[in-house]
Amino acid sequence: MEAYDLARFLLNVAFRSLWRLRVEGAARVPREGPLILACNHVSYVDPPVLGCAAPRTVSYMAKSELFRVPLLGPAIRMVRAFPVERGKGDVAAIRTAVKVIERGGCVGIFPEGGRVKRGEERQPQAGVALLAYLSGARVVPAAIVGSDRAVHLGAITVRFGDPMEFRPAGAKATREELAAFSAAVLERIRALREG
Repeated sequence: MEAYDLARFLLNVAFRSLWRLRVEGAARVPREGPLILACNHVSYVDPPVLGCAAPRTVSYMAKSELFRVPLLGPAIRMVRAFPVERGKGDVAAIRTAVKVIERGGCVGIFPEGGRVKRGEERQPQAGVALLAYLSGARVVPAAIVGSDRAVHLGAITVRFGDPMEFRPAGAKATREELAAFSAAVLERIRALREG
């Protein structure tokens, strides 16, 4: 058994028993082929929750600082996370993500660029649209509800939406098209979050 599968099994047991994890719309997630999962992010538990809820293996971009934390760094590498320098347009991280996707993998991304407190709203980063444009992959929006109350063992629900495709008008996507697609993805995530 691979480290990812073992971690997912153990976390699934914990999330389903302690946090009563519910998953809605998992059938909307393609089981194979290039894919991007785009999700809201309010808690440290969101990446493993999304990984447990998704019906396939998910690789993540994770902020580079996490890879320097003893034990945590090696652990998240074992479950297929790779570092990204946030706020710097990290070309190496984008290339890594595109390679994972082009090999038929799935990359999880948080379009707002990091954790967003409940009630706070941020503009989306262009990353989700850029990955969709460079890889040609579909994007499945997802929303995690209740993870902000994880320390109190509140119930957590993950909702998946219908896949979205980025189709620029011309041969090359414009900045405006990238921004509009990122905004559309975030809008779907917020709609899923509201139920």
